Amino acid sequence: MNDTTTFDVAVFGEAMMLLVADQPGPLEDCTGFLKRTAGAETNFAIGLARLGFKVGWASRLGTDSMGRYLLRSMQAEGIDCGHVVVDAAQKTGFQFKGRVTDGSDPPVEYHRKGSAASQMAPSDIDEAWLRGARHLHATGVFPAISATTLPTAVRSMEIARAAGRTISFDTNLRPTLWPSREAMVQSINGLAARADWVLPGIEEGEILTGETAPERVAAFYRAQGAKLVVVKLGADGAYYDSDVAGTGRVPGFPVEKVVDTVGAGDGFAAGVVSALLEGLSVPEAVRRGSWIGARCVQVIGDTEGLPTRAQLEEAAL
Repeated sequence: MNDTTTFDVAVFGEAMMLLVADQPGPLEDCTGFLKRTAGAETNFAIGLARLGFKVGWASRLGTDSMGRYLLRSMQAEGIDCGHVVVDAAQKTGFQFKGRVTDGSDPPVEYHRKGSAASQMAPSDIDEAWLRGARHLHATGVFPAISATTLPTAVRSMEIARAAGRTISFDTNLRPTLWPSREAMVQSINGLAARADWVLPGIEEGEILTGETAPERVAAFYRAQGAKLVVVKLGADGAYYDSDVAGTGRVPGFPVEKVVDTVGAGDGFAAGVVSALLEGLSVPEAVRRGSWIGARCVQVIGDTEGLPTRAQLEEAAL
């Protein structure tokens, strides 16, 4: 880290209170729920913080009980919340998530329209603070939640790039949040072109590039300027294409039972980015990401599978 940086990783994004059903079945039939945190960027932030990185999170919350719960939870993880605006005039987003037993994606119902975080605009960016980060991690979720968060995401990446910081981008598609498929593809690919490390899933890559092979998906983003592309292949691991390590595949880690797939991609990203920031090789970074992703699909919440530094060292990763 050079002497102009003061912390490791900055993230912008919405945290939501998550209510997870305590039994399988349609959400309307469930009467008991477990309270958790949710949000692609905050899942990632928690993953990095548990590994000992200094992480700063910028967002907005309401002063309601959900906002207080989320702020307290993020602070308890060691995340710097000094750039989270708490506004009594705004409301905090939340979501319901169902329980499944067959390893499929669980049903998720979002209640985030007009939320505090969706009010974020480029004027909310503290440029000096952002330039103080060694690295910026962005996803495709935050820019999708409102008309003002997309330019906020673009501006944050422009500032980080101008300051010479590395940028990672997880495509993390949420089609229902975009006005059209075309707008989603154009916007997400435009953001990816501003990143050094791009992390699409294979299904996302097919939507965004029209390619079905991981090699071709990776080639698309490498042609846009990415120094590293890691294409997530689920249980089959991941394919990478890199300036420094060439191309290759890393197998997935065996999972006895898939409990909940939500959050696995965020855990994967936390593994890859943390390893790269530590100076590990690309194959080592992808292996760490695959291991954390495998841990995440075996628990019901978005963050329970994210390891501590001690657990990572025990696994020799």
